[in-house]
Amino acid sequence: MVTEQPAPAELPARSRLVHDAIRAAGITGDIVVLPDAASTAALAAAALGIEVGAIANSLVFWSDGEPLLVMTSGAHRVDTAALAERLGRGRIQRATAEQVREATGQAIGGVAPTGHPAPLTTIIDPDLAGYPEIWAAGGTPHTVFPMSYDELVSLTGGTVTKVD
Repeated sequence: MVTEQPAPAELPARSRLVHDAIRAAGITGDIVVLPDAASTAALAAAALGIEVGAIANSLVFWSDGEPLLVMTSGAHRVDTAALAERLGRGRIQRATAEQVREATGQAIGGVAPTGHPAPLTTIIDPDLAGYPEIWAAGGTPHTVFPMSYDELVSLTGGTVTKVD
């Protein structure tokens, strides 16, 4: 694993917002910059030398006229029909790149669980609890940071719900 841990002031602007939000939440893990983009869970896991399931994949969907952030284990695919039924929502569909950027201020492949212009309704995959440390995007496709499952739940105020 080759990573760089720059000072917060040296991080990309989007990652500085994430840094500030995780510090405000009491999360002490540092945002690291990967030499290559890790815009998928498999790429991030390979870059970090960890199991793909320990990647907290941030997926933005659109449902009932609003964005829905789903934090899922990189080992899972989201079953949108089953999730909509569990949540009592209408259809859940992938957000467009424009919707993702508008809702999060971040690009697809780098969406963090925090650092957004406004809080997002967030769903968290309970299978992430099986890992002592999980990694999430840090606001860009080149940045990631570690945290615990409990920290993710607290940080996002998310609802724990089976996603697959």
